[in-house]
Amino acid sequence: MAVALRKISPWRFVRAVQVTHIPTLKLHMTGSMMGATVEQFNHAKSQMGTLKEDPGNEAKLKIYALFKQATQGPCNTPKPGMLDFVGKAKWDAWKSLGSVSQFPVCIKNGPPPKRHPANLTQLWKALESTWEDARQQYVDLIDSLLAAEGPAVAAQPTGSAATFDTLLVSTEDNITTIRLNRPQKKNAITVEMYNEVIKALEQAGKDDSVITVITGSGDFYCSGNDLTNFTKIPEGGIEQMAKDAGELLREFVKAFIDFPKPLVAVVNGPAVGVSVTLLGLFEIVYATERATFHTPFSQLGQSPEGCSSYTFPKIMGNAKASEMLLFNKKLSAVQACAQGLVTEVFPDSSFQTEVATRLKAYAKLPRNSLALSKQLIRGTEKERLHTVNDQEVERLVERWLSDECMQAIMSFFQAKAKL
Repeated sequence: MAVALRKISPWRFVRAVQVTHIPTLKLHMTGSMMGATVEQFNHAKSQMGTLKEDPGNEAKLKIYALFKQATQGPCNTPKPGMLDFVGKAKWDAWKSLGSVSQFPVCIKNGPPPKRHPANLTQLWKALESTWEDARQQYVDLIDSLLAAEGPAVAAQPTGSAATFDTLLVSTEDNITTIRLNRPQKKNAITVEMYNEVIKALEQAGKDDSVITVITGSGDFYCSGNDLTNFTKIPEGGIEQMAKDAGELLREFVKAFIDFPKPLVAVVNGPAVGVSVTLLGLFEIVYATERATFHTPFSQLGQSPEGCSSYTFPKIMGNAKASEMLLFNKKLSAVQACAQGLVTEVFPDSSFQTEVATRLKAYAKLPRNSLALSKQLIRGTEKERLHTVNDQEVERLVERWLSDECMQAIMSFFQAKAKL
């Protein structure tokens, strides 16, 4: 995956036009005087990606300013130069929200201890109030923009009327989206989810969509295998469990290798294990700046899967691939992009909106042309990928039956129980 690291702008989708003043945005606001919670704020942030229409620069600047105010407090950065029109417009928008005071640096690290002077405690409470107010205004603004577009139309399921327990699958604007939907478990993959992803990919490969997107619900993309999979011993014992798990993994990875349309990963948060190793089988990988990429196989006495033993060295070179696959190195989104695993990184505040814009543009391209072009690019190595998949599964089955792996997994559960 030959890609270049794109310079990350704090708000790329505000166009490079001179803005001499920030007009008042006249939108209906109905927020609580108590301020929005962090959960409500995060939900509103995720809802930005569902906007169908460009809200315009005025609204974008307001969203940017409220996001900064809600996460960092009043504007405390130097004013950009006069020729930096976009930067100045954003700074003006943030600055226009006001400031309660010049806060001491120490309070950025958390509430002051009780021994601090009363005036510092009062400043901290004032800053907390500023954040809550900004969160509420941010939530109200996103709600107003969504309401202005009218009620959402439910997306039609792909293919047949199949329903899923661990996924949200929908097709809209020629894009089929497969969303891992166990946010309370950081989208950890269970046996059921493995089977449902296989089914969803089979369905998406036959529908009329142009591209297929995989992403996660909540703050995580995917935390890898749900290790409780290893605690459910069937009647055939551990040997049968390992054999069944190996066959399921083989079919799971095969579904990605054989998928006929362009696959896009929208990595909305941290990614672990198999959710990372599969990325070499995607055509495009977009990530938010807060995403991380971790493959802790050695820590668990296991070995790579998802064809990563072949795709990672091909993408990033043997040395960098070994750091990840052998020595458990965790990459930031920017590092993953620099090494070619990620196509492009976006600011978290604008991630969903910018990615949605890209995907809608791609989905307007001729479907058959994209599918045939993918076949040309991937076809020459498909047989090789299937061979690698088989070899990786065989080695993993061996590892799962080893004392070393069992001890590592037991240690993991014991450490988790102490938390």
